[in-house]
Amino acid sequence: MTQTFRIGVVAPASPLDPSVIDRTQGLVRELYPGGGVEVVFHPQCLEVFGHFAGDDDRRAGAFLDYANDDGFDAVWFGRGGYGSCRMVDAVLAGLTSAAWGKAYLGYSDMGTLLAALYGRGFSRVAHGPMASDLNRRGGAAAVARALSFLVEGAESSLEPSVSADGPPTAAFNITILAHLMGSPLLPDLTGHVLMLEEVGEYLYRMDRDLCQITGNAALAGVAGIRLGRCSDIPDNQPDFGQSEEEVMAHWCRRSGIPYLGRADIGHDVANKVVPFGRWPARP
Repeated sequence: MTQTFRIGVVAPASPLDPSVIDRTQGLVRELYPGGGVEVVFHPQCLEVFGHFAGDDDRRAGAFLDYANDDGFDAVWFGRGGYGSCRMVDAVLAGLTSAAWGKAYLGYSDMGTLLAALYGRGFSRVAHGPMASDLNRRGGAAAVARALSFLVEGAESSLEPSVSADGPPTAAFNITILAHLMGSPLLPDLTGHVLMLEEVGEYLYRMDRDLCQITGNAALAGVAGIRLGRCSDIPDNQPDFGQSEEEVMAHWCRRSGIPYLGRADIGHDVANKVVPFGRWPARP
């Protein structure tokens, strides 16, 4: 690790609100007044190419700029949106040995990259808050939690069921995991407690995705599933008739996967960190 802990921020999907940069760096100065932490935003974060933060090659190149740079200790994803699946193959092909010891943190669409890295043996990959969470009311707490995890490995940042003595863990957005099913990007999750969350999806779509997820043979060996928060669910017409937890419990019963209750993760400022694998990971 360098003398100053340096975190590189990239946007593999959608562009970042420019105001987030100054606000994040101000919060870093407040939390680490001794100057021991530096957060560097790649210029690509602000680029716009239609829906995306630059075209596919540019987004992959920005990720590799920081992942392969020995001067950075961690790569932090600026925001989600959509786009990681379009550039993940280029990322995997371009990684060098310098990328292996870093921590990688994000959620939502970033689940595609987290899955791919974890499946290739990267041990310091985690689902957790991103810089764009500063745009949420009370978002400074989420960003502070992310920084405490990246810089200090703080146990207080973790989802409460994660422990050094417990089973390995992983976390995903439900839609992202459903789209990873059957792809070479899906890591081996045998023995893992899988934590799932969602935002902005109809219950019937979550039901359909969970049918696919729990029925896939690749997940037959998971230790169980915890359900995070499912927010901003649109009203179904007619009413779906079940809550998100009832939907999850239904598919767990059908598949024989243990349902382990709720998880403290979601698209909100209370989103806790879930490491992929066993915590604490070693570089």
